[in-house]
Amino acid sequence: MSARPRTQAMPSRRLFLGATAATSLALAADLSLGARPAHAADSAYVMGYFTESPNGVGTDYGLHLAVSTDSLNWTPLNQNAPVVTPTEGAGGLRDPFILRKREGGFVVLATDLKGTDWSYNSQTIHVWDSTDLRTFTNYRRPHLHDMTTHSWAPEAFWDASRGQYALLYSAVNASGHNVLMVNYTSDFATVSAPQVFFDPGYDVIDGDMAVGVNGVNYLYFKSSSAGGLVGARSTSTNPGSFTPFSTTVAHGGTEAPTLVKSLTSSTWYLWGDTYTPNGVFYAWQTTDLAAGTWTPVDQKLYTHPVNAKHCTIATLTSAEYEGLVARWGAPAWNRLKSYNYPARYVRHADYLARIDAYPFDPYTDSQWKLVPGLADTSAVSFQSVNYPTRYLRHYNYALRLDVNDGTATFAQDATFHRDAGLADASWASFRSYNNPTRYIRHSDYALRIDPITTATDRADATFSVGY
Repeated sequence: MSARPRTQAMPSRRLFLGATAATSLALAADLSLGARPAHAADSAYVMGYFTESPNGVGTDYGLHLAVSTDSLNWTPLNQNAPVVTPTEGAGGLRDPFILRKREGGFVVLATDLKGTDWSYNSQTIHVWDSTDLRTFTNYRRPHLHDMTTHSWAPEAFWDASRGQYALLYSAVNASGHNVLMVNYTSDFATVSAPQVFFDPGYDVIDGDMAVGVNGVNYLYFKSSSAGGLVGARSTSTNPGSFTPFSTTVAHGGTEAPTLVKSLTSSTWYLWGDTYTPNGVFYAWQTTDLAAGTWTPVDQKLYTHPVNAKHCTIATLTSAEYEGLVARWGAPAWNRLKSYNYPARYVRHADYLARIDAYPFDPYTDSQWKLVPGLADTSAVSFQSVNYPTRYLRHYNYALRLDVNDGTATFAQDATFHRDAGLADASWASFRSYNNPTRYIRHSDYALRIDPITTATDRADATFSVGY
C-alpha cells in the first residue's frame, strides 16, 4: 500500500518485549504507557491487531489476538481470524489498544474505520470491556470531539496527577495538520472536553509514551515530514509540555512507535510498523533512553502474526494465557522463516518451493501443516494449506508442490527428518528421508535438497518453525 496523504497518515499500534514476574511490579510503578502496568504474576503477553495483506486476501478489520511467552514470537489465536468485530459506526476497526484497568479486567479501544477511506471522519471510537479477553461486553462509542476530523489510534494511560485515564488520539487541528489530542475519563464512556496534547507545528500521529523514567516522560510519535519515528520528552504529563529531541528512526516508511522496557535488562526497544512495504514490523534498541538514538534488532529474534497491522500488547497471567489458548485455539498450520534471510518465508509459487520476502499474496502460499511423515511417521511431511492434496516433495533434487499420488516413491520424496538447526540448534533443519545426506536448503531463493558442507550451506538449510 502506498503512504497515506500527509495529513491523513494512518496510525499504528504497539509491539512487544519480554518480562519476568520478579521485576514487573517495579516497572509498573514507572510506566503507565509504552509498557503497560504488569502484575507480579504476569508471565505472558497478548497482542491485539487487525490484518491487511497486499492484495486484500488476508485483510480483516476486526480485533485479532495472539499470545506469546517471550513477547517476541507470537501464536495467533482463532486461526488468525477476528474474535470480535464492531457492529456500529464504520463496521470495522483499526489500531486496537488493550489496557489492563486499575480496577481489574481490560478495556479495548480502537479506531472507528473499516478499510482505507481516510476521508471518513468519525468523532467516536470503539470501546469494549473484557474480564479476560475471552468475552467482550459493554460495547460503546464515546464521542471525543465535535471537529470535522477523525479520532485515530486511541490509547490510554493512567494519569495519577489527575486521578483519571488520559485518552490520546490523532486528529487534524484548525491549521490543517494532525496533532495528538487528549480527553480524560474514568470509565471510557463519559469523557472530558478535548485538549491538544502535542503539536510541534507539523503533522504527527501515533503517540506512544513511557511515563516516569528517571523523572522524565517520553513521547514517541510518527512525524509525517520525517517519514519515521521521533521522540519528545517532558518532566510532566501536562498537555503542551513535550519537546522533540531524538534522531529519526525509520526503515522505509515507518509509523506506530511502541516503546517497551525490557524487564530483564536495561534495554529499551522501539517498534515500528511500516507502510512501505505494508505490514512489516521492525525493532530498534537502546540502553539509554535519554540519548534518543537507536540501533536495529536482528529480525531473526522476532516474528509477528501474519498480516498483523497496528498492534497493541498487554501482559497476562499464566492462567489468562492458558484461558485464551483454550478459548480460541492455536493455529493448525505453521510458517517457516529463513535463518540467513529472516525477512523471507518458505512458500510455493507456480507449484515450486522458494523463499520470498514477506508480505505477499496469497499469503496462504506460506502456510504449511507439518503432518506425520508419509513414509515415516517419526518424520514430517509438509502439506499445503491452500492446496491440501499437495505436499512438498523433491524431484531431481528441486522442491516442488505435487499432488500425492499414493505411491511409495512420492511418500519417500515428501518425507523429511526434523533435526536441530545446522546453523542454530534452536532452529530446525530438514533432512531428506530417501537421500539422507541431503537437507532442504535455499539456493538463489529456490528450495532444493543438497549435501551440506560449508557455513553458508548450514545457514541456507536452517529455518524457524513458527506462525
